[in-house]
Amino acid sequence: MNLQLTDIGQAIGLAIAPVFLLAGVGTLLIVLTNRLARLIDRSRVLDDRLRAVPESECLGELHSLHVRASLINIAISASTVCGLLICMVIAMLFLGDTTDLPLDHYIALCFVTGMLSLVVAFVYLMREILLCASFMRLQQRKVVANCMLQARTMQAVEGSMGRQGRDHQ
Repeated sequence: MNLQLTDIGQAIGLAIAPVFLLAGVGTLLIVLTNRLARLIDRSRVLDDRLRAVPESECLGELHSLHVRASLINIAISASTVCGLLICMVIAMLFLGDTTDLPLDHYIALCFVTGMLSLVVAFVYLMREILLCASFMRLQQRKVVANCMLQARTMQAVEGSMGRQGRDHQ
């Protein structure tokens, strides 16, 4: 095996594109772990609130957080598998080019499997985002309904006070 400097340069050149993909997967993992950290922080706040005053609203939100965390964990696992497979692609590209081993089929298999893992990660991220948005809309509806109820109650109280004042005059 007589490696030339140009052979090594060519092998490194082949591995550059997957390295950029690996950087993107790393960024996705940062996003996913940050989302998971926010979920964990929120669940701790709700746990403390539940210990102080048991509320059914907290239980519903905790359940939503648990489901969302499960989705994020699947996305993190799929992203990690993608990253590992892309690392394998990079290693096999380098090995195949420098040793003349016929690794074409293995490289293609790892690359396609890595892309499928990345698709799974994005699908689960999207599911988690949609679940979060759905829960937020539900919470907003509850807040609006409570505000409207309070406004009606205030109007009724003010109306009865106004009638009592007129009755006394």
